[in-house]
Amino acid sequence: MTTTTTRPTTSKAGGTDRGPGLLLGVVLAAQFMALLDVFIVNVAAPTIRAELASSGAGLQLIVAGYTIAYAVLLITGARLGELLGHRRLYLGGLALFTVASLACGLAAQTGQLIAFRVLQGAGAALMIPQVLSLIQRTFTGPGRVRALSAYSAVLATGAAAGQVLGGILVSADLFGTGWRPVFLVNVPLGLVLLVLGLRVLPRDEPAAPGRRRALDLPGLILLAASVSLLTVPLVLGQEQDWPLWSWLSLAGSAVVFAVFFAYESRLARRGGAPLVAPRVLRRPGMGRAVLRIAVAMAVNAGFLFTLTLHLQGGLGHSALRAGLTFGPAAVIFGVVGLTWRRWPGRLQPLLIPSGFALAAVGVLTMGWVLKDGSDGGTGLYAAFAAVGAGLSLAFSPALTGALATVRPEDAADASGLLATVTQLGQLVGVAAFGTLFLNRLEAPGAHASADALWVCALALSLASILGGSAGLVRRPR
Repeated sequence: MTTTTTRPTTSKAGGTDRGPGLLLGVVLAAQFMALLDVFIVNVAAPTIRAELASSGAGLQLIVAGYTIAYAVLLITGARLGELLGHRRLYLGGLALFTVASLACGLAAQTGQLIAFRVLQGAGAALMIPQVLSLIQRTFTGPGRVRALSAYSAVLATGAAAGQVLGGILVSADLFGTGWRPVFLVNVPLGLVLLVLGLRVLPRDEPAAPGRRRALDLPGLILLAASVSLLTVPLVLGQEQDWPLWSWLSLAGSAVVFAVFFAYESRLARRGGAPLVAPRVLRRPGMGRAVLRIAVAMAVNAGFLFTLTLHLQGGLGHSALRAGLTFGPAAVIFGVVGLTWRRWPGRLQPLLIPSGFALAAVGVLTMGWVLKDGSDGGTGLYAAFAAVGAGLSLAFSPALTGALATVRPEDAADASGLLATVTQLGQLVGVAAFGTLFLNRLEAPGAHASADALWVCALALSLASILGGSAGLVRRPR
C-alpha cells in the first residue's frame, strides 16, 4: 500500500525529490519555532520590564501582541495560502517571522518591541496554516496519520518547551544580552529553514479554472473583529481587574461572530466563497473534534500557566528550574502523540475519552501532592506523566480524526479553522484558569499559592471530564 504521495521535481522553481520526510521536518520545525514564541517570553518578562523600564500595560502588550496578531490572522493566512500558494505563503511568513525576531532582539524601547512582536505574530499567522495544508496535500493514508501525529506532538509540546528554553536562555545571560536571546535564537534557525524550504517544498500549482476563490473581505473583517474583541480582553483583562470595557468587548465578540456566521451562511447559499466553507464544519465529527481540541488546549495551557505561577511565585523557583520542571510532561506528550496509532484497533475509539479521564486524574494528583506547600516530590512527576499522556491521547486522535475526511481542496479552510481553535483554546485556558488562580490567591507564600492551585486543579479536572464527555451521547438519527 502506498503511504505517501508527493509531487517531486528538480526544477529550480522549487521542490526536489528528497522525499516527504525532509519536507515534514522543515514545516514542523517552523511550527515549533512559532509556538515557542507564544510562551518563551513569559519567563523573560521580568527581565524585559527591568531593562526597558516598561509599564505594566506595556509589558502585557509585549507578551500579548504576538498572540493577538497570531489568533486574528490565522484563518486569513489559510485563505491567502490557497490564493497565492502554500509554498509562497509559508516562505513569506517564515521570512517575516525571522526578520521580526531579529528586530525584537535589537529593540531599544518598549514601543518598538510591541510593534515587532505584532509583526512576529503576523508572520506566524501567514506561515502556520500552510503547515497543515502542505501535510494534507503531500501525504495520504497511513502516511498522513503519521504526519498528523507528529504535528500534534509538536503543537502541544511547544508550550512546555517554550517555558524550558526561555528559562535556560534568560538564566544563561549570553554575552550579557539578558532577555534578547529569546528572540535572536529564531534568526539562525529561520535562515536555515528558509534555505531548506526553497529546496524541498513543492512548487505551487495554479488553481484549476473555476476553483480560485475570492478572499471574502467582508467575512475577513467580521472574523478579525470578532477574534480581536475576544482575545484582547482575555489577554489584558486580568491584569486590569476586568474593567467594564473587557466585558463589553467579550459580549461584542459574540454579537459580531453571530453576524459573521449569518453572513457566511448567506454567502454560501448564493454560491459565493465564504472564508470557512460550511461543508468543512458539516463534515462528520468535525464539530465534536473542534470542541475536544479547544478543551484539550485550554486544559494544557491552564495547567502550564497556573503551575508556573505557583512554582515561581509560591515556591520561589528560578525561571530555569520552573521551566525544566515541565520537561517530562512535554516528552511524554510527544512520545504518546507519535505512538498512539500503533495501539490495538479495539482501543482506538476509547483513546480520547480515556485521555481526558487520565488528564483529570493527573491534574488532581498534581494539586494534591502540592497542597501542603511542598515541592511535590516524586508524586509530582507521576502527575506530570498522567497529564502529558492524557492530553496527548485527547488531542492527537481528535486532530487526526477532524482532518481524516477533509478533502484536499478544503485543506486551507480546515487548517485555518483548527489552528485558530487551538490558539483560542490556549488563550481561554490561560485567561480562565489564570484568573481563577489569581483570584483565589489570598496571601503571598507557598501555602496560599498551593491552596489556589488546588482550586485550579479541581476546575481543570472538571474541564477534562467535560471534554471527554463530548460526543459520548449521540443524537438519534
